[in-house]
Amino acid sequence: MRVQFFGLTALLALNFGSLQSAQAQTMPKEELIFLTSEWKGERFPDGRPKVPDELINRAKNISIEEAWVVLQNEGYNCQFDGNWKILKDDIVITGRALTAQFMPSRPDVEKLVKDRGNKNGVLGNTNSWPIDKLSKGDVYVADGFGKIASGTLIGDNLGTSIFAKSGNGVVFDASVRDLEGLSKIEGFNAFVRDFDPSFLKDVFLTGINTPIRIGRAIVLPGDVVLAKKEGVIFIPAHMAEKVILTAEFLTLRDKFALQMLREGKFTPGQIDNQWTDQLKEAFLKWLDGNPKEIPMKRAELDEYMKKRTW
Repeated sequence: MRVQFFGLTALLALNFGSLQSAQAQTMPKEELIFLTSEWKGERFPDGRPKVPDELINRAKNISIEEAWVVLQNEGYNCQFDGNWKILKDDIVITGRALTAQFMPSRPDVEKLVKDRGNKNGVLGNTNSWPIDKLSKGDVYVADGFGKIASGTLIGDNLGTSIFAKSGNGVVFDASVRDLEGLSKIEGFNAFVRDFDPSFLKDVFLTGINTPIRIGRAIVLPGDVVLAKKEGVIFIPAHMAEKVILTAEFLTLRDKFALQMLREGKFTPGQIDNQWTDQLKEAFLKWLDGNPKEIPMKRAELDEYMKKRTW
C-alpha cells in the first residue's frame, strides 16, 4: 500500500515505524518517486530525479527573475527565498538538491535516530549523515529551522568533504562556522543565514531526501537549485527544461531589444508591446548574425519559437 505524504508527523511515523531496514532517516525510494512523479526522466539510485548535466550547466547563465517569472506563470509561487549571507558572492551555485531536515533536540527521539543509524553503520553526529549520500553535482540543502547560535551545520572539515563529494556548495536555513577555513575551499560556496563561531548543539537530523521548507520556499529532492546574489530559487525537476529554455529565450530577446534601442531601429513602445512581423523578422536576422549568443541548439530554439506567443 502506498504511503501518502501528509507532512512531518506522517513522515516521522514512516521513518520510525515500518522502515527498520531502510537507511537511517532516508525517505523510501517508492515514496520519493511518488512525490516527484511528474518527472519522467532518469533517476538516481535513491529515487531522486536526475536532471541532465547539460541543463544544470545552462542554468548557471539564467537569471533568478526570469526563472521566477516562468514558475509563477505555471502556478509555482513558493520556490524562491532571499535574505542570505553568502560565503563568496562571485560563485553561482547550481545543481540537484539533496535535502536534509533538522529539528531541535529531543533526547528520546534523538537517541532512537542515532542508535538506528549506528546499527546501519552510520557514524558521527547526524549533521554529517547527509554528506555521505552526496554525488557529483548535488547541492546539500538543509532546513535548520533558521538557527544561528549553536546552529552551525558544518565547519571547514565537513565543507571540505562536501566539496570533495559534490564539487558544489550548500544552502542552509541555518548557520556555519569556520568562515575563514570555508573561504579557502576553492570553488566552494555557501548560502546561509549567518556565520557563527559556536559548535552545533541541541539539533538533530529528522530526514534525508524529504520535502523541506527553506524560508518561504518548498524544496523536493532533485529540484534544480539556482543560487545567485538575489537569492535562491528551487526549480522542480519536471519544470527544469521549460524554465531554462524560456529564460534563455528571454535573455536573447532582451539582448536584441537593447541593441535595437541603442541603434534607434525600434522604439520602446514597439519593443514592449506585442511584436510585429517586422520586429520578429529583425530578431531572426539578428540571431543568424549572432550565433555565439545562442546558448541552446538552434533547432531547439526554432522549435520553441514556433510554439511561443510573442
